[in-house]
Amino acid sequence: QAQLAESGGGLVQPGESLTLTCEASKFTLEYHAVHWFRQAPGKEREGVLCIDKNFGARVYTESVKGRFTISRDNPKNTVYLQMNTLKTEDTATYYCATHFLDYCDDVPGPMDLWGQGTLVAVSS
Repeated sequence: QAQLAESGGGLVQPGESLTLTCEASKFTLEYHAVHWFRQAPGKEREGVLCIDKNFGARVYTESVKGRFTISRDNPKNTVYLQMNTLKTEDTATYYCATHFLDYCDDVPGPMDLWGQGTLVAVSS
């Protein structure tokens, strides 16, 4: 069945960068918007960024503006989350998800397919 798989998480120091990858299998990702969410220990899950079918991006979390960017590579069936100037408060498990629609919500709503998550830990 359709799946999403995140990769690229790890332990980094404050100020460093990471690129997360969300790869789709058993379906074509290019027709759908893809959301990135994160959940920090003891906190609720929050929407981070979204990219729509036409490569338009929407930022949901103010604290990542200017530091995180989202992109997609349709031939590779993949969406990326480039995270620069990481801070300790970015520590979380990051998930990609889709509701199989082609647009990004004003506010992230229910998703139909989730990846398993990848852990990002930012610590000195």
